[in-house]
Amino acid sequence: MKKIDTVFVFGSNLAGRHGKGAALVARNEWGAAYGLGIGFTGDAYAIPTKDENLEVLPLDKIQEYVNEFLKVVKLHPTIIFYVTAFGTGLAGYSVTQIKGLFGDFSKLPYNIVFTKDWMT
Repeated sequence: MKKIDTVFVFGSNLAGRHGKGAALVARNEWGAAYGLGIGFTGDAYAIPTKDENLEVLPLDKIQEYVNEFLKVVKLHPTIIFYVTAFGTGLAGYSVTQIKGLFGDFSKLPYNIVFTKDWMT
C-alpha cells in the first residue's frame, strides 16, 4: 500500500469481482485490484459481504471482517477511512443491520468517516 491520506472502504466479494456499485467505483476510481476481495487494494479497503461464488455472507461472518477492519483502522491513525454503506445494496442487508456490526459509533476511532447513507 502506498502512503495516502484517504482510503475508500467498500463491500466486496471474496472473488474480488468488483463489477457493480461501490466496488466498481473502488476499481475505477480508487485502484482496487480485480481478483482481490479483502483488505487493502489500491487506495481502497474491501470488506467482504459475499463469498467467492457471490452468495451473500451471513452477518456473523461479515462481523469478523468488520472486526478485522477496525483493527486495521487503529494501526493506521493518519489515514482517513471513508466508509460506504457496504452490504446494503447488492448484499441486501439494511443500514441498521450493518451499522450494528460497528457497535457504538461514538466509540469508534476518529479516522473513520461514514457516508451520509449511514445516517438513517
